[in-house]
Amino acid sequence: MASDRHAAHPSWSASTSNENNDGAQQPSKRVKQRASVPGRIWHVLVWGAMVFFLVNVVLLIATVAVNSVATRWFGTLLPQGFTLHWYAQAWSDFQLASVLWVTVEVVGAVVVLSVLLGVPAAYALARVQFPGKRMAMLIFLLPLMVPPVTYGIPMATVMYKVGLAGTLGGVILANLVPALPFVILVMTPFIEQIDPNLEAAARIFGANTFRYFRYVLLPLLVPGMLAAGLLVLVRTIGMFELTFFTAGPATQTLVVALYYAVFSTGVRAPQSIDAMAMIYMAITLIWVLIALQFVSPTQIVSRVKEQKR
Repeated sequence: MASDRHAAHPSWSASTSNENNDGAQQPSKRVKQRASVPGRIWHVLVWGAMVFFLVNVVLLIATVAVNSVATRWFGTLLPQGFTLHWYAQAWSDFQLASVLWVTVEVVGAVVVLSVLLGVPAAYALARVQFPGKRMAMLIFLLPLMVPPVTYGIPMATVMYKVGLAGTLGGVILANLVPALPFVILVMTPFIEQIDPNLEAAARIFGANTFRYFRYVLLPLLVPGMLAAGLLVLVRTIGMFELTFFTAGPATQTLVVALYYAVFSTGVRAPQSIDAMAMIYMAITLIWVLIALQFVSPTQIVSRVKEQKR
């Protein structure tokens, strides 16, 4: 009889089964909704913290930028007037012409020397297999993994004893310590992607070492060398600790001169200091934007992951 009833009323049996399925699915949906609530709260908190941080950074930079062109700004929402006089005053008061020239000399020498010394070292680490290679790589990367203060103070002490501190060569040598390992870190994965069979093919066709380097290897290395050089340039412009420990009155880069301008004795107009800060930030930002045109921020990480695979 029961089978006859089900056969006679198929819609009733179908609705009954649907109700049972819905009843079984409702608790699972509720569990999923309850489980997703903490995730949503965490998501909102993370995004809220990021937005709060970015807003504070933007407002801080905007305050410095507006104050650098303000005639008088005290107790009001906006300054009473705007002028570029503070930039001219900062240029003369802090002798920015000589400071910028020293910065160009230090940064240019560090970039050239780090690329000239780092690329051969990276090529050797990428091509030659030898016992203790991981240890050698770790030693090369130590200046990048530890804070500059930890080795900057002993290095500056030695430089003062040998008479290098306070000279342009001493500042270049101090900034070269973290720059050289950075070039090795960037170029080693880059060179590992170049097919070693290219050298064998060049040798078969009669190319010597110089021709192989000039016509085969160098064109392949130029993009990586350019990216490494630009990244080293940006790092050296912002390198404060090592330059501060080894620079003298005539060998200060822009970041050290800015520090002395903020904490120097005497009456200094805060607008001129802010103008100097904006000059430093503009120079750094321009080079960062140029560097981002040639290298992605995740490029090094992705190459390391690919090499591990």
